Amino acid sequence: MKAGFVEKLIERLGRIGPEEVQNYFLRLAQEKGFLETVFNAIQEGVIVTDSNGRITYLNEAACALFGLESADAIGNRLAERIRGLDWESLTKSRGPVSHDMEVFYPQNRFINFYIVPLGIEHRGPVAGDDDSGRDTESGERSTPGPPTRATAAEEVGHVMILRDITQSRRTAQQTIESERLNALTLLAAGVAHEIGNPLNSLHIHLQLMERSLQNLDDGAKAELQHSIDVARSEVNRLDSIVTQFLRAIRPSRPQLRPENLNTIVEEAMRFFTPELQDREIVVEQELRSDLPVLQVDRDQMKQAFYNVIKNSLEAMHRHGTLRIRTDMDDTHVIIQFVDTGGGMSAESLSRVFEPYFTTKPSGTGLGLLIVRRIVREHGGELSIESPQGKGLTITIRLPYIDKRVRMLEAGESKPH
Repeated sequence: MKAGFVEKLIERLGRIGPEEVQNYFLRLAQEKGFLETVFNAIQEGVIVTDSNGRITYLNEAACALFGLESADAIGNRLAERIRGLDWESLTKSRGPVSHDMEVFYPQNRFINFYIVPLGIEHRGPVAGDDDSGRDTESGERSTPGPPTRATAAEEVGHVMILRDITQSRRTAQQTIESERLNALTLLAAGVAHEIGNPLNSLHIHLQLMERSLQNLDDGAKAELQHSIDVARSEVNRLDSIVTQFLRAIRPSRPQLRPENLNTIVEEAMRFFTPELQDREIVVEQELRSDLPVLQVDRDQMKQAFYNVIKNSLEAMHRHGTLRIRTDMDDTHVIIQFVDTGGGMSAESLSRVFEPYFTTKPSGTGLGLLIVRRIVREHGGELSIESPQGKGLTITIRLPYIDKRVRMLEAGESKPH
């Protein structure tokens, strides 16, 4: 369509007949349909708002990013449709603004917003009119009038370009985490050696002290035995922390064998049977019977399930419900643990995999770090969700179809 069509149409509105109006509107409809087709074909989301922040247009990519329906969203304020978006602060600048934001619905993603003010200039006479008032393109005369100068642009809204930067953000996070773990690994050998030797010495001296108890009277013997028991308990706790630390940052290579995930889940659960009964916690299991056999390290996977279940029990204290479900899709086996504990805040969720970060008074802050390391070693994915105050959901996805096989099925040629 010729440039300036809309401007020329506006200039001629007072001089065109009904048939011409119909033709012009048909051309506008065709242009609108063409532009919508183009915008719906691109991967980036596009949202247009008016000066009050109400949505006037959004393409299919934007709808998918935020789980919106175009018909329901248009006419509503953007800030009301996208939770956590501070629209006022983003649009107070007169120039373009770039901003990153994490969204949790319909999927946990990182989105880059590029926001540009949308302005319309008030123009003077159309370039096609000569000094006599005759339209040089149509040959019709127009009513002469005094020439007007172009005024400053009027801000009528904003255009927002949205890019899904989840993959690049997570890659950067994994790089940072890898660097942290590498630094911890270098520190670990020395720390473990320096702590391990004193712990062994303390164990030996506690045993010698217990032997000396036989020469004391009953009152003094009982008091000293209590002190020795407390000291031994703290030594064992410190030894456990060092062991978990080394296991988290210096993992052994998985010894893969064909295993049934349901069996491993049930074995991990049996370990907690006495504690479940004591806390009066109900366990609901929904284990899919036709799961494929996976190549996993049985001991490592049991350790991962053990850590997840232990976290859930500690979060619920008493009278809670733990739901364990196994399922599968086209590529992965899914193991999901849902508890009815107090959940976690968004800030705590963002730090949950940091070494030694914990929300529990006696926690080590290494349990979920170990779980994620084991899952990643098996080529899987770990995700955590927690609407605050409504419990915690931990989902483990383990692949059962080799990606190379999938590529061949899709038509890739086998390398020679």
